[in-house]
Amino acid sequence: MIETAVSVPVWTLQPGDTIERKELHGTFGGRTQGGIGPSAKTPNVFVFTDPVAGEKHGYYDDWMPDGRFHYSGEGQYGDQRMVSGNASILNHQAEGRTLRVFQGARGIITYRGEFAIDQENPWYETDAPESNDGPLRKVIVFRLVPVDTEPKTPATKLGRLLESNPSPIDVLPIERNETEKAFVNPNGEQYEAERRESKLVTTFAGYLTDKGLASCRHRLLPPGESRPLFTDLYCKQLGLLVEGKGSVTRENVRMAIGQLADYGRFVDHTTRAILLPSKPRADLIDLAHSQGCVVIWPEGKGYAATDTGLLP
Repeated sequence: MIETAVSVPVWTLQPGDTIERKELHGTFGGRTQGGIGPSAKTPNVFVFTDPVAGEKHGYYDDWMPDGRFHYSGEGQYGDQRMVSGNASILNHQAEGRTLRVFQGARGIITYRGEFAIDQENPWYETDAPESNDGPLRKVIVFRLVPVDTEPKTPATKLGRLLESNPSPIDVLPIERNETEKAFVNPNGEQYEAERRESKLVTTFAGYLTDKGLASCRHRLLPPGESRPLFTDLYCKQLGLLVEGKGSVTRENVRMAIGQLADYGRFVDHTTRAILLPSKPRADLIDLAHSQGCVVIWPEGKGYAATDTGLLP
C-alpha cells in the first residue's frame, strides 16, 4: 500500500492581517467557538481575545508593563483549572505547536502575531467574576512572549495603572473613590450599601479635617498580585487604619476584620478600626475586639469609639 503524504497548509498571515474566523478554521483547523482553539489539523493553538469586552468584566487581556501579553484562561464557571484549552497553551512548545493570538472572537478577526509561553513565569492566578457577573472565582492568566512582533504600550485600565504607578504602595486622596471591585468586577452593580459606605468614610474624613488631622487612602499591590487593593482611610497622626462598612451586620464586621488584616500588612499603623453607620450590638463589638479592632460610629455631632481615648 502506498501512503499519501498529507500536505500542511502554509501559514502566510502577518501581524495586523485580518481574516474571517470561519476561513481560518476551514484552512488550519481548530475550534470554531470559544477563546482557545487547539488544532488537530495543523500544529497550532489559536487564541482569541477581545480586550474591550473583557475589561468590562474584569479580564485584562492585553500588554502589560512587563512586555508580556497577559491572557486569561478558559472556563466560565468555578475556579479555572489547567486542563483542555488552558493546558494546550501551557504545553504548546512541548507538543510542537505554534501559539497564535487573534483579536476578536467572531466574524473578521485580526492576527496579533505568534507568541510563546513565558518559560520562567508562565502563568499566575487572580480573581475575576463568573460569566453573567456571577461570583468571584480563581482565574488563570498566561504570560505570553511575543515572537514576531514588538511589545505594545498597555491599553487596559489595569495595564496603564501598573505602568504609571510601579510602586507597591501609593498614597491617594480620600476623594479618589477607586475600589478593588472596579478592577476585579467593573461591570458589577454598585449597591446602596457601597454608596453609604463611601459617604460614611468621606464624612468621617471631614470630621478629622475639622480637628486638624489629615487623612488619605492607599493603593496597594501585594507582591505577585495583579489587582490593586484600596484602603478606605488612614490617619497617620493617629496611627489609624480604617475600614468603613455601610451596614451594621455580622457579615460586614467579619469582612472588615479580614480587610484590615490584609491592608495592615503594608500600612504602618497602631490602631485598626471599623467605621459603621451606628453602634453595633454587643457581640459584634466583642468580635471586633477579639481581633484587635476598635469600632467607630457617628454619635451626635461627632463620633464615638469603643476606645474612648482614640478620637479627639
